[in-house]
Amino acid sequence: MSPRTPLPPPPPPAELQSWPDREARLADRALALDELGRRLLGGGRLALFLVWFLLLELGWSLIGVLLIEIGAPLPDPMTTMLGVLAAVPGIGILVPAVWLTVRSLRRDRTVRERLVLWAVLDRHGPTDARLRAPLLSVCWLLLSAAMCGTGLWLGFAVPAAATRDDGYGLVAYGMGVALILWVTGLTGLAKAVGHYRFAVRLTAHRPRAGRSASSGLPRPE
Repeated sequence: MSPRTPLPPPPPPAELQSWPDREARLADRALALDELGRRLLGGGRLALFLVWFLLLELGWSLIGVLLIEIGAPLPDPMTTMLGVLAAVPGIGILVPAVWLTVRSLRRDRTVRERLVLWAVLDRHGPTDARLRAPLLSVCWLLLSAAMCGTGLWLGFAVPAAATRDDGYGLVAYGMGVALILWVTGLTGLAKAVGHYRFAVRLTAHRPRAGRSASSGLPRPE
């Protein structure tokens, strides 16, 4: 699904709702929840998540060529010039990648808000169970945990292994790689765990007698 395709709109306010019956409302709710769930955790969203991560690492790697050379004990002018030439496209890749990543996070927030609005509209067991998306949640969880673990390991391993001959530029580059891994991994973990907890609580919720089915539903993580 292309990110340019409009998101399902939020449900109309209670005073403007005009479904002929509950079945029609549940059908629209199911369509909206399925689409919003795909936008949040689907394969296309996971692919974009990885693309933005790879662009961040590529841009930082090109900038790292210059950092490593500048931080070397005896920098070579010719190698430094090559580092400058590599850093220019690196900046050109890194800056848009950061912007696209922030834009994706803001879009995810909008998707979550609309998902909650549709979820509290009513209850339907099969639709609510699909919202869990256990396989996709596990994929996000494992991939993000691997990123966090690798970033944490690099954050300690690079400074510990650096020597005087390596210079501070190599340490700065390695710490930047570790930071990108760590922050990206934390973002994915928060998305996977938060969505799954919300979906589980939505499915497990049972309204008390005398209360509407939409009252007391869980808030998003």
